Formats: sequence, C-alpha cells, structure tokens
Amino acid sequence: MTTFESSFGLLGEEAEQNRRTGTEGEQDDEVNEIRFPLTRLEVGAVFCVFIAFAAALSVVYMTMPTVDYQVLKLPHNVDEVRLLTEYISGYAKDYPLQVTLGYIFSYVFMQTFMIPGTIFMSLLAGSLFGVTKGLFLVVVTATTGASSCYFLSKLVGRPLAYWLWPEKLRFFSSEIARRKKSLLNYMLFLRITPTLPNTFINVASPIVGVPYRTFVLATFFGLIPAALVTVKAGLALNDLKSVRDLYDAKTLGALFFIGLVSVVPTWAEKVRTQVGKRPPRAHAE
Repeated sequence: MTTFESSFGLLGEEAEQNRRTGTEGEQDDEVNEIRFPLTRLEVGAVFCVFIAFAAALSVVYMTMPTVDYQVLKLPHNVDEVRLLTEYISGYAKDYPLQVTLGYIFSYVFMQTFMIPGTIFMSLLAGSLFGVTKGLFLVVVTATTGASSCYFLSKLVGRPLAYWLWPEKLRFFSSEIARRKKSLLNYMLFLRITPTLPNTFINVASPIVGVPYRTFVLATFFGLIPAALVTVKAGLALNDLKSVRDLYDAKTLGALFFIGLVSVVPTWAEKVRTQVGKRPPRAHAE
C-alpha cells in the first residue's frame, strides 16, 4: 500500500468517525429536547407544594358534612357549574365558612398549578356569593394564586417555561425589556385584555424580570374588569349555554378599550418627550 493510499484510508476512517460522532450528537440533542426539563429536586419541591395544598383542601372537606363527591368537584363546563351551584347552595347557608374556605383553596390551587377551569370557578362565585362578595373573592384568590404560581415559577419554572413556550417566552422577554419605564401600564394592558393567556403571564413574569410589586398590582387591578363580567354572568347561569357567550364582540371591545386607556399615560409621556426633543423654531427677522 502506498503512502497516498494509507493517508486516504486514514482520512476515510476519520471522516466516518466524525460522522458517527455527529450523528450521536444529534441524537443526544434530540433526547435533550424530549427529556423532561426539571430535576428530581425541583420535581420534589413542586410535589411538596402540591401536597400542602391538597392537605389544606382535605382538611376543609373533612369539616363539612357528608357530601356527594361525584358532584363536589372542580367544574369544567357550564352544566357542572349549574349542578354544583344547586348542590352547594344549601351548604353555603349552613356552613358559610367551610364553603368560602373550600372555594378559596380550590381557586388558589388551580391557579398555582395551571389547572384549567378558573373561569368556571368565577361563574360559581357569582352564583353562590353574589356580585360584590363574588367579585372580591375572585380578584383576591386569583391574585393570590397568580402570586403563588409566580414564586413557584421563580423557584423551578425557568426550564419548564423554555420547554413549553420557547418562542413566546423570547418574545415576551424582548417586550418587557423594551418597556422597563412603563412596565406597570404594559402589564395592566396584558391583564385586562386577552392578548396573552394569564397562565403564561404567571409563569413567565419572574423569568423575564417582571418585579413582583409590578406583577401583583397589575394582576389585582387588571383582573377586575373580566372578573366582573364573569361573576355577573354567574347570576344568570340558566341563560348561559357556553363560556363563549361571556365574551362577545361587545365585551371584548370594552376590555380592549379599558386596556388601551391603561396605556394612555405611556403614550402621553412619549409624546411629551418627542416634543421636548424638537429644536426650537428659528424666528424670522
């Protein structure tokens, strides 16, 4: 075998080895993309919080009289809300504290762990407690649950968020970075309008650097308009066929109008800044 042939053979073996290495690397990347992003310690922390909420709910349910657990469950449609209202109405009069605590813990639990169905809990609040108390409960429990989700996400949420919403999270991060001076107005707009899902906002906010004070203020005040719509609808459950009936074009238009009002101060400040930067006009002699 000539020196040229030996060299060519070595190059071929090296190329084949590189190809295998590259293939293995691509496979590793695919495995890393598929692999669940949380470590065992992080999963353990989430599990402990989950158990704490479950224990609190169990204590509340144990203090109530005998109930039908096929009915007493988290509602997932309007019919279940209607059935649950009829079933709990009697308990709400005789055991107001237990029913209220059960409602609070259930709502906060759902918000903390991103469990769908909080809109049905808001309907339930209106049907059980009326507009004033129902609105107060919904806004306070929603803010508490969102805060709980915020801190849980701050602890273990970063890898999970980038795993679930990589592109949306990058977009949200860039928007937050652009609006540091008017962040409260921007967060209010997001909370009032259905621009981004509330679950995503709860999880992503601590990851992209939204301060908790800004987060909690925007959550508390920003949720009031939509909560009022849902709670009032709970008073007329028999007329409600689907949650789609809650947010018709008129309601959505009103929410976006309120959202735009919340960012008017930011626009006004930008206009004043632009006017202040203009050079003074030269006076004709």
